[in-house]
Amino acid sequence: MGDQMQFIVEKLNQEPFRKNYNLISFDSLESVQLLQLLNDVLGEIDPKHAVDIREELPEQTAKRMLSLLGILKYKPPGNVSDLSAFRQGLVTGSKPVIHPLLHWLLQRTNELKKRAYLARFLVKLEVPAEFLQDDTVADINKQYEELMEAFKNLHKEYEQLKISGLSTAEIRRDISAMEEEKDQLVKRVERLKKRVETVQNHQRMLEIARQLRLEKEREESLAQQKQEQKSQLFHAEQRLQRAQLQLKEMQDAVADSKPESLMKKLEEEINFNSYLVTEKMPRELESKKASVYLLQKVVAEPAMTQSDLTALQSEINEVNAQMNQLTEKRMMKYEPTDSKFSMYRQQASIISRKKEAKAEELQAAKEEMSRLERQVQQRSSQAHELEGSEILTEDELKQYVNKLRSKNTLYKKKRLEIAEITAEYGILQRTEELLKQRHEAIQQQLQAIEEKKGISGYSYTQEELERVSAVKSEMDEMKGQTLDNMSEMVKKLNAVVAEKKASLAPVIKELRQLRQKCQELTQECDEKKIQYDSCAAGLESNRSALEQEVKGLLEACAQEESNYRYIHCMKRTLEVQLQRAKEEMKAYVSPDPQERRKAIREQYTRMILEQENLGKKLREKQKVVRESHGPNMKQRKMWQDFEQLMECKRECFQKQQNQAAIGQVIQEGVLQFLYSIWFWWINKESNRPVCEASPPLFQ
Repeated sequence: MGDQMQFIVEKLNQEPFRKNYNLISFDSLESVQLLQLLNDVLGEIDPKHAVDIREELPEQTAKRMLSLLGILKYKPPGNVSDLSAFRQGLVTGSKPVIHPLLHWLLQRTNELKKRAYLARFLVKLEVPAEFLQDDTVADINKQYEELMEAFKNLHKEYEQLKISGLSTAEIRRDISAMEEEKDQLVKRVERLKKRVETVQNHQRMLEIARQLRLEKEREESLAQQKQEQKSQLFHAEQRLQRAQLQLKEMQDAVADSKPESLMKKLEEEINFNSYLVTEKMPRELESKKASVYLLQKVVAEPAMTQSDLTALQSEINEVNAQMNQLTEKRMMKYEPTDSKFSMYRQQASIISRKKEAKAEELQAAKEEMSRLERQVQQRSSQAHELEGSEILTEDELKQYVNKLRSKNTLYKKKRLEIAEITAEYGILQRTEELLKQRHEAIQQQLQAIEEKKGISGYSYTQEELERVSAVKSEMDEMKGQTLDNMSEMVKKLNAVVAEKKASLAPVIKELRQLRQKCQELTQECDEKKIQYDSCAAGLESNRSALEQEVKGLLEACAQEESNYRYIHCMKRTLEVQLQRAKEEMKAYVSPDPQERRKAIREQYTRMILEQENLGKKLREKQKVVRESHGPNMKQRKMWQDFEQLMECKRECFQKQQNQAAIGQVIQEGVLQFLYSIWFWWINKESNRPVCEASPPLFQ
């Protein structure tokens, strides 16, 4: 309890509360202050509850707090019977109720804030069935449910993005780094374009480079596919080995199994199922029926006020007290010889409870095993649907996401480059059209001038000669350069191939040795694993047998110890009784009269005489009471009638009190006369003197 209060005080002194409490000041808070403090904590979790409890009724405050606690799924400590005490303590601000509640709220504030936020949108409004018959209401309700599902999906995506670990600062840094890389790549591409444009036949060279790049990418993809196929082959071999090992184990189990062991297992399963059917499930069914009956009874009863609850609580306390008294009387009536039976009954009840607990644990284990088997089947079916691909781990998933992100950025860069190139291509095409139009206009002007001068076709012939000579020179240069490039490329490729062969030869040799060694180690590992499993199974069986033996010895030791303590207590009791008997005999046979008086026999003799005298007196008194019972009851009846008559007279007198004074005097005389007649008649009937039968007024 002290650690709980210390935790509450520390949390309340921090942000956002800042109460500046210590243990003494917190413990000295009154009930109203405690309720306001609890309301402040609930207001921090859900801002709708940030109110002053002095401005609302206690019933409204309790109802509001209980509704929020129900949404937050708070379970009060104790069983179902303590819920009424919890509600009453919440209304009155009881410390045993408020302190655990504050401790639970302050322990998980962030989680409860999230739950309260989601409850605003996910607590479904129950619409009566008769209202849903209307098409408009049904459509609105359906739209409401769809919006709720959409909110759930969006919230899940938001939580996944939060868990992924990507912050806005990291994204900004990545974007800035990508922009810098983009600028550098654009500048580098421009420089390379300028350098390439000065080289002859640069278009053909670019085409060859593009094909080389495509082949390299294809080589990388093939290498990656080869690696993936190797990993799949490795996983398939592992699965095959596991399946073979399981098959071998099952075969060994079937070979070693005997009809006796199978029958024993079936008997154990039958005993367990019969216990569930005959003892456990009927008892649970009865308890469920009783709880349902009580709940139906509670629902059928009208609403109860606080006074009704207080009366019921007092009745419960009285019944509990009576039960405790009856239990004590029953225990006092037991003879000492029944103590062994009570001990055996207690042990039997303990064993039955243990049996029930173990049965519940076994049932839960079976349900868990069936659930896990269903999950394994689902995962295996999903794996088969994905063409045997393995489920990615967290690190592999992160690598895959990073790879997709990098590919996405590269795709966006290339897309921008294509857009720029497309725009530039459009500009160049338009420029080419304009230049062609200008060239055609100039050619027409030149032809017109040639026709005027009488040398038509001179410019065309000159252009054709220049073009042919330029094409011839270009072809010659291209042939020479192509031959040189091809010879250099062949030399380079031969050198690279020789170098790769020389560098890969020792690696291939070492890889062969390692493969052979890996196969040997794998075989040895499988053998060792089989030996380990058999040894572990033997040790486990020995350990379980030793545990059972130790458990039986401990139970026997505890039984013998309890028997020893019981015999020791009985021995001490008998010794005390023997000592008292010796002292009694000594006092009884003593010649001293004072010592004799101290003897228990003498004391009980005197007490018996006193009780006999007292009984005689009481019997005489009882006789007198019986003789005077009839007249006394008759006189009591007459006094009751007289009292009723006087009451009637008093009422009549009050009705007629506004009459004249003469009538009042006559009335008093009549009353006095009636009094005297009445008492004369009573004394005559009872044969008693007036002084004994009349009240003090007439004596």
